[in-house]
Amino acid sequence: MEEESKFVLDSAKEAMGDALEYLHKQLRNIRAGKASPQMVHSVMVEYYGSLTPLSQVANVNTPDGMTISIQPWEKGLIPEIEKAIMQANLGFNPMNNGESVIINVPPLTEERRKELVKQVKAEGEESKIAIRNDRRNANEELKKMDLPEDHEKEMLDQVQKLTDKYIAEVDEAVKVKEEEVMTV
Repeated sequence: MEEESKFVLDSAKEAMGDALEYLHKQLRNIRAGKASPQMVHSVMVEYYGSLTPLSQVANVNTPDGMTISIQPWEKGLIPEIEKAIMQANLGFNPMNNGESVIINVPPLTEERRKELVKQVKAEGEESKIAIRNDRRNANEELKKMDLPEDHEKEMLDQVQKLTDKYIAEVDEAVKVKEEEVMTV
């Protein structure tokens, strides 16, 4: 019976960790003003009939804080890369010099920064909801087990402590990203 309750606790911990990892992934996709290869991470390019991540068909780097340079492995891919960036609707206007695709990242306006902060907070709230759902599921599983009352209370307390820990980590990740977005 103790192994079963420990299994429930471990499952809850794993699920909450997954929610936090998903938040970090989502926050990486929100741009914070300076150019980063992560900004085009989600772009998929048509390559020999299949959609392929941009990073697998080109070298993506940032020569300075406001420019993303994309050097394709094959020059014939330049129009496809430009098209894929436009279709990804990232708000960028790619240009090419015959050798590579260049994206000038425009500085964020104050209004756009505030919109991005709202998006960051919304992502954080989604993660908190997922973590609370994981807590509820773990609590329900523990209550179904007919554990001795003191053991059940101890396990429920552990689930709550785990929840509090992960919610605090979500709050911290959101705070750090907000500061990053608002820094000019």
